[in-house]
Amino acid sequence: MSSNCYCGKTLSFEDCCKPIIEGKKKASSAEDLMRSRYSAFATGAADYLVKTTHISTRKFHKKDDILNWSKSNQWIRLEVLEATETTVTFKAYYLDERLKAQIHYEKSTFALENGIWFYVDGEFN
Repeated sequence: MSSNCYCGKTLSFEDCCKPIIEGKKKASSAEDLMRSRYSAFATGAADYLVKTTHISTRKFHKKDDILNWSKSNQWIRLEVLEATETTVTFKAYYLDERLKAQIHYEKSTFALENGIWFYVDGEFN
């Protein structure tokens, strides 16, 4: 019996975000991309996180920094608060390297270009 995907959907990771992260399937919406990016953080898929960051902001997202942040935390849960066509507001729950509970709150902006969704940037609280 498979457990739920890291992104919180009731599908298994293999049937939900993994095919998107591996490039076998495209994210169908900004929310799908955001969910797959959360799963990528949970699984250390830094190449996917860089690849799905919009070219206009990619220079601010270094692969080594992404991988370090991804692996230094234990990802607990994703809560999507609101999703529109191009924005997703969410809370990501995790334990930091000291095992202290943290909540990352963000309103992310996404762009659709040539049928492919990209993360542009986010507002943090």
